Amino acid sequence: MATPLSLNTDRGVDGTPRVTAAGEIDISNIGVFSEALTTASEGTRGPITVDLSAVKYLDSAGINALFRHADEIDRLHLIVHPFLLRVLTISGLGEIALVQPASVPARENGDG
Repeated sequence: MATPLSLNTDRGVDGTPRVTAAGEIDISNIGVFSEALTTASEGTRGPITVDLSAVKYLDSAGINALFRHADEIDRLHLIVHPFLLRVLTISGLGEIALVQPASVPARENGDG
């Protein structure tokens, strides 16, 4: 059974390609996630933004997909849920991509 994941590919107000994901990213849906990254980066060698602020689970398949796309384009900007920040830092992805924590409501991050 596939893990629920919703994806949107569009452009930010500055025209930068953007992929917004919500749900979980794992081996069961890595194909559609990789396809969204490829679609967003088609025709550009410039930066793309991947908003993972609504993703609380990312397995090694998702991390590998992000590494592949970070290697293929000039700049990958990741906005991630604080739950993912540590694993992406440990993985080394922050060495080749800009990894930024998303602002989340206090209730969701355990502060309230």
